[in-house]
Amino acid sequence: MPDPISVLVVDDSALMRNLISRIVDSTPGLRTAEKAMNGLFALQKIPRCHPDVIVLDIEMPEMNGIEFLKERKRLGIEIPVVILSSVAKRGAQVTMEALSLGASDFITKPSGSVSSDIHTVAGELSRMLVAYGSQYQREKGKEPPRYDFSAPERMFEAPAGAPSAVRAPAPRAPRPEPPKPKRAPASTEIVAIGISTGGPNALREVFARISPDLGRPVVVVQHMPAGFTEEFAASLDRICPLEVKEAADGDLLKPGRVLIAPGDWHIVVEKRSLAGVVRVNQDPPENGHRPSADVLFRSVAREYGNKALAVIMTGMGKDGAVELGSVYGEGGITLGQDEASSVVYGMPKVAFEMGHVMEQVPLGNMAARISELAMEKR
Repeated sequence: MPDPISVLVVDDSALMRNLISRIVDSTPGLRTAEKAMNGLFALQKIPRCHPDVIVLDIEMPEMNGIEFLKERKRLGIEIPVVILSSVAKRGAQVTMEALSLGASDFITKPSGSVSSDIHTVAGELSRMLVAYGSQYQREKGKEPPRYDFSAPERMFEAPAGAPSAVRAPAPRAPRPEPPKPKRAPASTEIVAIGISTGGPNALREVFARISPDLGRPVVVVQHMPAGFTEEFAASLDRICPLEVKEAADGDLLKPGRVLIAPGDWHIVVEKRSLAGVVRVNQDPPENGHRPSADVLFRSVAREYGNKALAVIMTGMGKDGAVELGSVYGEGGITLGQDEASSVVYGMPKVAFEMGHVMEQVPLGNMAARISELAMEKR
């Protein structure tokens, strides 16, 4: 039988601890293991309650969230941490510091009355705890509850006659034979990446290892709130041999430059006679997201055709899966992150099952494979 995912809730507010625990305990497959009022108490409780995932506030007395993450790192504790804090809204730099110290992801507390508005982030928090808790259980050889990460809006539904059960994924359909591309791949002129849940740390790994000689522009859609992508890009720039920046409207697609889509803005590419550029817009969300990987991939297929390399990585839902097929159909190269290394095998799963992924790649090999294919002469 699957083990429930146990959650340690760390917040200095007793009200918040109770509200978060209610969200956890009302989610099928999750349970509150313990609650702690600061990082010091959390460290003392971890050996007793053995959590699979931790919800962590930042601003706390005696030992705050950043100090906890530093001590967690020093002690070699591998339990995933999801930041849930109001400081994240006010200080993107602090949030990025938390990610650099090993936090897995973050959610911002509502900006109004937190106690009455916490329900607005309940679904996102539940899905994130399920994702990271499941991955940790798998790594520890446990059998986590089964969820359908490709359909997050339905992942907590119960089959008929079993109201407390977790929704199991639908049986996997045979992989369809993809349509034959219009032409063979040509030498790569652009790399496009779509990624969501699990993305901040996955991108840190990819861009820390990417070849300094890549010589191709890279455009990234990472689902992230407005106000965070500038600091996220700066944090990647510090560890990447290439230039990384938040994209601005009209930015040039320069060889060896990585452009991150700004939060709450779609990003598209335009190929011009002298140099390609990116444009950003606030057209309606696609697949519930702005920026959307589908929007990016569609423009890449249109403008670069068989000279594109498109990559779909860890993420909830299906954003990017359909239009990755547009790149494939034009003769571009398409990669998908494999199931074993994905925090959430949703977006890459849907793309693979649609026949749009030419090759599945583990996260540990993704930087090398992107570099190899992008630099190959064809």
